[in-house]
Amino acid sequence: MSYPLSARLDRFSPSASVAAKARVTELLAQGRDVLDFTAGEPDLDSPALAIEAAHAAALAGHTRYTATSGTPLLKRAVQRKFQRDNGLDYALNEIIVGAGAKQLIYTAFSCTVDAGDEVIIPAPYWVSYPDVVQLNGGVPVIVPCPDAQGFKITPAQLQAAITPRTKWLVLNTPNNPSGAIYSQAELQGLCEVLVRHPQVWLMTDEIYEHFNYLGQALAAPARLAPELKARTLVINGVSKAYAMTGWRIGFAGGPAPLINAMDKLMSQSVGGAAGINQAAAAAALNDGASFVAHAAGLFASRRELIMQRLNSVPGLHCRPIEGAFYAYPNCAGLLGKRTPGGQVLNSDLDVRNYLLEAANVAVLHGAAYGLSPYLRLSFATSTEVIEDGCQRIKAACEALA
Repeated sequence: MSYPLSARLDRFSPSASVAAKARVTELLAQGRDVLDFTAGEPDLDSPALAIEAAHAAALAGHTRYTATSGTPLLKRAVQRKFQRDNGLDYALNEIIVGAGAKQLIYTAFSCTVDAGDEVIIPAPYWVSYPDVVQLNGGVPVIVPCPDAQGFKITPAQLQAAITPRTKWLVLNTPNNPSGAIYSQAELQGLCEVLVRHPQVWLMTDEIYEHFNYLGQALAAPARLAPELKARTLVINGVSKAYAMTGWRIGFAGGPAPLINAMDKLMSQSVGGAAGINQAAAAAALNDGASFVAHAAGLFASRRELIMQRLNSVPGLHCRPIEGAFYAYPNCAGLLGKRTPGGQVLNSDLDVRNYLLEAANVAVLHGAAYGLSPYLRLSFATSTEVIEDGCQRIKAACEALA
């Protein structure tokens, strides 16, 4: 029997990270002792003040439809956050709230990308960027950024990638999966290129901004080059910094015409995010600084641990992690080796599968993020899991011939 499915679905694949998490859940249900390094979410409970704010909002009757672009309460909190953390001033009509940062990224591309438009995406990249571009008829232009250049696009690479069809450059800093952070000087160089190409817009995904291990403040491109602010969309949310992944609240700041277009599209698609969730997010943004500082300190200690352990594994090399909560070790030293069962490891996907089957350790392969041969491991998990998982990985790698 045939089903009336759109041909658009053939343009992209299911999220690799979501699929991996589903596989881990399935194996755990079967009784497998799997250690999960795939999940891109903190292993912390949401802040008590956010939960209390949601409870109070529910009791106060804030359980009805909300304005599509966000409640005044949350938009004012986002406005203060951009001023406080990023030195950016946005009017309330330049701010929009959505059901997660992913939904806002999708909406922004839906509002701006026409068939054949190009979006420059440095690799490694978050798995959804290229697929969302393709789903909207656009063409992802992938620019490989190896670890030799810190997993970051250079001004020369950006200049070479721009064509008359280029619509966006997407920058994710700190980066998922590599943890790379663009310095002020690096961003300044990219901004100078963008200034010369007024048709190119800039999307900065800053969802991991508070997990920064370099000891220096993150720079905002819209501040470094004020002339770019009118074509820059800043994406953020409360999922990572405040351990509120399931609350599904993201926000963005950008020029009013783009924000209005996103509001219009959302009014006919997803509508407004849940009011009690927005109350929780507002409380987190207004009063959750101590929670964020605690989480950042916790991840900093885990960062040191996982780098040490991975660099002791034969065949793996993990460069210093600058931000976020992911390790992205190079596994080239494992390729060509043979498993105890006789299989030759020819790719990072083979390595991923071997670790799952031989060591009961679930990681993600670099190809899913556009750059091989690497593995991605989330260290948003306990030190016990990190210690045990890395010991298992080491034993499995030492068993290779």
